[in-house]
Amino acid sequence: MEEARERGWERLDVVLVSGDAYLDAPSVGVSVIGHLLMHAGYRVGIIAQPDTREGRDIIRLGEPRLFWGVSSGSVDSLVSNYTAAGKKRMNDDLTPGGKNIRRPDRAVIAYANCIRRHFKNTAPIVIGGIEASLRRIAHYDYWDDKIRRSILFDAKADILIYGMGERAVRELSGCLNSGSDWRNIRGICYLSDMKQEHYIELPPFEAVSSDTDEFRKMHRIFCRNSDPAHGAGMVQRHGSRYLVHNPPAPPLSTEELDQVHSLPYERDVHPYYKKMGTVRALDTIRFSVTTHRGCFGGCNFCAIAVHQGTSVVSRSEESVLKEAESLTRHPDFKGILSDIGGATANMYGMACRKMKRSGTCEHRRCLFPGVCGSMKISHQRLTRLLRRIRMIPGVKKAFVASGIRHDLVMADRAAGEKYLAEIVLHHVSGQIKVAPEHCVPRVLDLMAKPSVQSLIEFRNLFNRLSRSHNKKQYCTYYLIAAHPGCTGEDMAELRRFAATELALTPEQVQIFTPTPATWSTLMYHTGTNPFTGEKIFVERNVREKERQKRVVVAKTNTKK
Repeated sequence: MEEARERGWERLDVVLVSGDAYLDAPSVGVSVIGHLLMHAGYRVGIIAQPDTREGRDIIRLGEPRLFWGVSSGSVDSLVSNYTAAGKKRMNDDLTPGGKNIRRPDRAVIAYANCIRRHFKNTAPIVIGGIEASLRRIAHYDYWDDKIRRSILFDAKADILIYGMGERAVRELSGCLNSGSDWRNIRGICYLSDMKQEHYIELPPFEAVSSDTDEFRKMHRIFCRNSDPAHGAGMVQRHGSRYLVHNPPAPPLSTEELDQVHSLPYERDVHPYYKKMGTVRALDTIRFSVTTHRGCFGGCNFCAIAVHQGTSVVSRSEESVLKEAESLTRHPDFKGILSDIGGATANMYGMACRKMKRSGTCEHRRCLFPGVCGSMKISHQRLTRLLRRIRMIPGVKKAFVASGIRHDLVMADRAAGEKYLAEIVLHHVSGQIKVAPEHCVPRVLDLMAKPSVQSLIEFRNLFNRLSRSHNKKQYCTYYLIAAHPGCTGEDMAELRRFAATELALTPEQVQIFTPTPATWSTLMYHTGTNPFTGEKIFVERNVREKERQKRVVVAKTNTKK
């Protein structure tokens, strides 16, 4: 409160609570929301990683006038705390000192309940971020191995903002400030004793908990109505009460996204938390530049589309260049931009001609099984942007550390090779990241990933370009073990493919983690392919999952 009083604030309008250390940067959700609300004239405070066993941390800024905003941080707390094999993670790059000792399991619930214990009849508690977003309806929870209620019930919160929440939180703040009704705001959920008229009714919690057919039905309806262009409102009964799920908020425009990135971020850890130890995530976040948000890749195991959306919103070139140029004036800048990208590095400036008007197609994917003809694939804008970034005085290197979608490069006959040549020559720090995930066609189909043909073509092109420029550079391949439908024999085939076609023993292999609200998690829970109805093998034994991984990563013993 000393900082607040220096500004002449005796009471805050909003207090944000986060599971991460307070790292003030435009890639950190709590920082974005805090700056956005301050820009709108509200008095905002942030409490990071409060101790939920006692009230000292949660009470230190007092009760806010408008609302509490609660988030687990940049990652779901259970994903952050445990491996897919259920082992406790010892390290946390978003915690001072790097030890995973400050983020509670189910952080959103823990923080919201802590507020309730210490502030009776308090200002509304609003939950958001990735953990709340993915758990907004009844959902399969891998760590409990059961269907859990909407997180709103267990958190005892008043409102849930889902997706990228800038628009909804701004509208909600205005309504709470003026005392007007907020219940029609798009992009929010809340609880009610009454069923909302004209909203689609999802199968109730009790039904989806006991019947996998009802769970599949719920998931299909949920996915069909998750697009801002045509998504309808939904309700879901939990006992005697209803979860009310308003239609999705429209994504930000380019101009609005530019404004978000123009706010005065410190690009540093707040001094209160910095004195507790080094926050390692700062090394990669501080001098990275986000060019766009959203992803139309449509991978069945990925939660990005559920949270960020399938429409890619790209910043203007001038906004990206202005941010990059401002970083050169930072006292700790050494000339290296650590990443220029987004969820997928090379989707900048790409869009579907139909998506903005009518939303995502119900029976068609943008990139699976191949690139849709309606998707405008061109790397020209991105190539031009990268060239302009390199021309900024003070920029020695601008790396592309985000993963590159190799099938997009190969589908762009006009500009794909020129883009990759640009990457090879100027933007690789020794290796380039691609994510084929597997090689067996049946498994790739369940993942909604492209065939290995485009991967091999991409690898050959990358190697040829690297050799032509006398550069020793490599592809790093991200692979998944134990995805629904994947057997030990499939992993043996993946090892053979890696050895013969990629000439390596992979190291970047992760065991599939079922996160709420994805198609792959639906497969894991039900044991069926939701698109065909056929039964599929699902590996549920932890030791067998680890064995699937070891099949691929184990080094060949060459000793005689």
